[in-house]
Amino acid sequence: MALASRLLSRSTRQLCAGRVVLRPEHAVPVRSFAKEASAPTALKGDQVLKDIFYEVKNKLETAIGVLRKEKITIDPEDSAAVSEYAKVMKSVRQKANLMSESQIIKFNIEVDTHEIPDARSYLLKLKEMRVKRGLIDAQGIEDLQMAALDKVEKEIKKPLMRNDKKGIALLTAEFDKINQKLGIRKEDLPKYEEQLELKIAKAQLEELKKDALEAMETQKKREEFKDEEMPSVKSLDIRNFI
Repeated sequence: MALASRLLSRSTRQLCAGRVVLRPEHAVPVRSFAKEASAPTALKGDQVLKDIFYEVKNKLETAIGVLRKEKITIDPEDSAAVSEYAKVMKSVRQKANLMSESQIIKFNIEVDTHEIPDARSYLLKLKEMRVKRGLIDAQGIEDLQMAALDKVEKEIKKPLMRNDKKGIALLTAEFDKINQKLGIRKEDLPKYEEQLELKIAKAQLEELKKDALEAMETQKKREEFKDEEMPSVKSLDIRNFI
């Protein structure tokens, strides 16, 4: 059951990560609980929260429906198993209208950086977010970007602000040179996204495998199971626990 809960929690986190966002106009108003206050009528904020609850509920049920039908092999060392798991989770996202990992990252960047006025603080924030998510800058792109920023700021003789269109155009041109040098093309972005999803799928299968092994070790300590041979993790069928 713990394995199924861990798997389903990933879909739940996606619901909370991007789809359900309370905008300022949907803020719940403060109620008055004074004795003389009349009985409150249905508030707009209350209805918004109800709508959000039912949206999350429906999406989670949709996700569970997909997971009940698809076979997941817990074998992070098998590229076919990783690919199939990524395919299943993509199906979950599409049918439940959830964000992909790259879309979640983009959304979080927009939320966490929209008030940052200067380019340097923006790039440092991106680095902080990358480190927190455990993503590796294997090509040293961040250092190249900071060097490009240093070059632009030296040229304009002041800190580069994000609303400085001419300065940002200069920085963008420098970033284009970096991308060209590293062989990164915009038309290849779907391929990079697919590679990211496979890396995430492998990491999630590794977590599921760890959970399964821990659960079986706990089971073996019980008297009634001490003489039973534990099955291979990859032979487990999570559908039996949902």
